[in-house]
Amino acid sequence: MAKTMSVSFSPYGAFELKQKYQRNMFMGTMFALLLVVVVIGGTYIYRALTAEEVVGGNVQIIKTIADLGPPPTVAKKPPRIDIAQPKAAAPKVGIPKPVADDEAPDMDVTIASKDELAQIVAPDVSVDTTQGQKIVVDIPDEEYLPAPDEFVPTEIPAEMIFEEPPEYPRLAKQAGLEGVVWVKALVTKDGTVKQAMIYKSSGSKAGFDEAAVAAAYKCKFKPAIQNGRPVAVWVAYQVEFTLTGGGR
Repeated sequence: MAKTMSVSFSPYGAFELKQKYQRNMFMGTMFALLLVVVVIGGTYIYRALTAEEVVGGNVQIIKTIADLGPPPTVAKKPPRIDIAQPKAAAPKVGIPKPVADDEAPDMDVTIASKDELAQIVAPDVSVDTTQGQKIVVDIPDEEYLPAPDEFVPTEIPAEMIFEEPPEYPRLAKQAGLEGVVWVKALVTKDGTVKQAMIYKSSGSKAGFDEAAVAAAYKCKFKPAIQNGRPVAVWVAYQVEFTLTGGGR
């Protein structure tokens, strides 16, 4: 027994959908427009609510830090006080009037010569007028002795050529004491010691300082040279007191 199959066919072109597409198209378009209006309107409303109130006046747009300008000063300037300047009296300049010879005062003026002026300005300086304007300075030929703390520049410093051994103090030798003394001596231009003093003490009262100063006057030096001539200078040297070598 044969079976029969029934096949149903839909009408070509879906006419039932074509009847509704215009309505669906209109509703979709209106929904899209409404969504755009809501987004744009919400943006404007948000900006209006969050915008700060601008106080009237010209608005200056600052792009860089240089546009800010210097900050205002906080220091208050003192008020300016006008001080009246005293009015100086104008000098009175008169026109000399001629007078008779018997009425003029007797004024004898003596003009000093060059030699007299030189003696007034510098009594130890004589002017030699026979050879133009040559000035001869007469300085006494005596040795200049500097102060202990005075610096004397020299090309060649003073050098000790003979050192007198100091006498070892008897009490210090018996007690077995040793010490070091720095002596400062004034060496003259002939190499002798004119003055001596303690530059740095030994720190003890065993007699080291006195013995070192006494021996300094017997020391001999090669004098210091300044501009090719010997000069007096102060020199400092060390004196050691040891029991093995005595004094040095």
